[in-house]
Amino acid sequence: MRRIRKDDMVKIIAGKDSGRQGKVLSFDPESNKVVVEGCNMVTKHQKPGANNAQGGIVKKEAALDASNVMLLVDGQPTRVGFRIEDGRKVRVAKRTGKVID
Repeated sequence: MRRIRKDDMVKIIAGKDSGRQGKVLSFDPESNKVVVEGCNMVTKHQKPGANNAQGGIVKKEAALDASNVMLLVDGQPTRVGFRIEDGRKVRVAKRTGKVID
């Protein structure tokens, strides 16, 4: 089970966007990378194609390592733990003890 999931709100704790918050757009468990909405923007030179007829320079979000973000629960950054409740494993906020989801 993953600590960070798609659509979670996270706060970036390291890197050039440190302190910014955003929604997780995607998570890759194999490389342990997350893409956060509006953060870690890079410029990409794109060829014309079906999606972008004109091509040119576009700005898009690049992946961050998952260790550089913290989950936000009730607006507070917190670490994530796990607990078994009613026979299923659930995520728990370490700061408040509140079940996440």
